[in-house]
Amino acid sequence: QVHLVESGGGLVQAGGSLRLSCVASGRDFSIDVMRWYRQAPGKQRKLVATITYGGSTNYADSVKGRFTLSRDNDKNTVYLQMNSLKSEDTAVYYCNVPGYVSGGRYYPRDSWGQGTQVTVSS
Repeated sequence: QVHLVESGGGLVQAGGSLRLSCVASGRDFSIDVMRWYRQAPGKQRKLVATITYGGSTNYADSVKGRFTLSRDNDKNTVYLQMNSLKSEDTAVYYCNVPGYVSGGRYYPRDSWGQGTQVTVSS
């Protein structure tokens, strides 16, 4: 099983920046796809950005050009750099891994972190 821990959330003024981190831990594993989701109060959880092991990224239209997702495979860590933040970016941000490889076998285990709150004041 992979354990995910997010950090970096906080309160920021509109136009400001934050960097979220998500560290994956476990035994003898590697991860291809890592994702960030967010959930605003009273709304469904939505996909924000995806990154593969090789560094290919995809972003939701609402964050394109403002958010940048990167990863350090040696540290099993992904970083979500969020710039030009808007009030509508306020949400709990969750790191997600849909599966992992261990011992040459892929395990489709949907793992989530505990979430980190991002609040953007206007």
